[in-house]
Amino acid sequence: MLLNYNPRHCLPSAEDLPDSDDTPVDNQLQVLVPQILQVILAMLWSERQDWYFGINMGIYYNPKQPTDVIVPDGFLSIGVPRIIDSDLRLSYVLWDEQVIPTMVLEVVSQTRRQEYTKKKEDYAKMGVLYYVIYNPLRKRKPRLEVYELNNEEYELLQGEPVWLSEINLGIGRETGVYQGVLREWLYWYDQQGKRYLTPEEKALETQQQLLEAQQQVLEAQERAKILEERLRNLGINPNELS
Repeated sequence: MLLNYNPRHCLPSAEDLPDSDDTPVDNQLQVLVPQILQVILAMLWSERQDWYFGINMGIYYNPKQPTDVIVPDGFLSIGVPRIIDSDLRLSYVLWDEQVIPTMVLEVVSQTRRQEYTKKKEDYAKMGVLYYVIYNPLRKRKPRLEVYELNNEEYELLQGEPVWLSEINLGIGRETGVYQGVLREWLYWYDQQGKRYLTPEEKALETQQQLLEAQQQVLEAQERAKILEERLRNLGINPNELS
């Protein structure tokens, strides 16, 4: 188990380790796809402080080789403080956090980075429960693959959206607009398969509901005026009605 280490050994902390592997992302989707999942979670779990979603952040996972690092496009850990201090996290160090990420996300670009081979093996050895691969470039094969760790090996989960029972959320694909871009994105879903809205969509929905409520008030006022006129035409003073 990677988290089993001798506490007497002096291991580096996040402040002592590089907070980046200095390898730039080669596809904007590698940031935006995990980002949309992160912002939806921030809204869904706004009252919770026991989770953390990292984007393009180094995970230091091997106390025997403290400088070994793997940098997923996104990962979700549950059971850790969402905010550790005002400087936030520089990186995610397993021997400090003591919690293995529950889910890791890799977004495949034209320059493949061993998402289907070495990284998959590394995440299995680390003990990551759910490994999600999103390949927007695929035309024939499924673009979204979700694996669950079983007996130290990953098994492909079927269906979409895919229900992640340990997270109590589903993950799937749908065409939508995010930051003004209309395309296929990854989203969270509830157990009935209903997609959770982004903060932008939620704000638009709320605005639309307010407009509809205002319209209903105006229509009710107009109906009241018409009724009042009809009553007066019949010689009835509506103000005298009890």
